[in-house]
Amino acid sequence: MDTLAAIKARRSVKHYDPEHKMTDGEIEQLLSLAVLSPTAFNIQNWRFVVVSDPELRQKIREVAWDQAQVTEASLLLVLCADRNAWNREPERYWKDAPEAVQGILVPAIKNYYEGNEAAQQDEAMRSCGMAAQTIMLAAKAMGYDSCPMDGFDFDAVGKLINLPEDHSIAMFVVVGKPVKPAWDRPGQLPLGDVVIRDRF
Repeated sequence: MDTLAAIKARRSVKHYDPEHKMTDGEIEQLLSLAVLSPTAFNIQNWRFVVVSDPELRQKIREVAWDQAQVTEASLLLVLCADRNAWNREPERYWKDAPEAVQGILVPAIKNYYEGNEAAQQDEAMRSCGMAAQTIMLAAKAMGYDSCPMDGFDFDAVGKLINLPEDHSIAMFVVVGKPVKPAWDRPGQLPLGDVVIRDRF
């Protein structure tokens, strides 16, 4: 499926075949595509928690308004943002770049993020959002459906997955084989309502 078709076909599906299993190879392929998503300064501040333990998934479902897709989808990903990724060996993010580029961008990472907690949080969350969209479009191209989710108790899930103190949960993405299609699109706003030329 090409990209334009995947964008048009992607829907937030809620009902999945609980018997269907994705292969390890499919999950690795999906995550290998996810990590090609853009991040500021290439700091790759997303962290993907692949929840495969059935007991843990059930506990997460209990703090996610008992939404069935948490346990029934083939794959449950908790997308987390590492707010301190900027300060974890930043030279590794530019290790394959020419030295002149490294000399400019590696120090720029510290200059931008140090002491700027709002930027650390906001940038990491934006990065997770872009990665989530990559996952959902890639899943559609691979013959799967998906659903982004924020209907859960973030603190409770953080405890269940032992979330480090300097990380934030952005959202879940579930992926699997649907047993029931999504509703028809409920109504897209016309471009005239959402596109502004130059100024409000």
